Amino acid sequence: MALSDFDRGVVVGLLVGEGSFGGDGKQPQVTLRMHTRHEALFRWLLERFPGSRLYGPYTHGGRSYYQWMARGRTLVVDLLPLLEEELTPALDAHAAERFNAMVERYAGFIARERARSELAGEA
Repeated sequence: MALSDFDRGVVVGLLVGEGSFGGDGKQPQVTLRMHTRHEALFRWLLERFPGSRLYGPYTHGGRSYYQWMARGRTLVVDLLPLLEEELTPALDAHAAERFNAMVERYAGFIARERARSELAGEA
């Protein structure tokens, strides 16, 4: 699905404000954790990034939340290009630093996944 300018802004805004950029030691992942009252927003994300996953609802420490994750092909092919273009230090230096650290740490994985996608004609 092609993202509209509005979609792009919502996704980047959510991830700048609430997202986590990291990984499991083998592959990068972008995680968004928010209260269950935001379920419709999580479903909206799943429509735009069909390969992403939604986990929960969880209840922990008196808080109920969902956790959305993008990894693998969905992260590298669908989400990374958007973040590389839009998530700059001028927008938010702290979030850009965390994002860039993830990209650097997992550069090998990202390069391999991009090559695989190009071979499959997905990029």
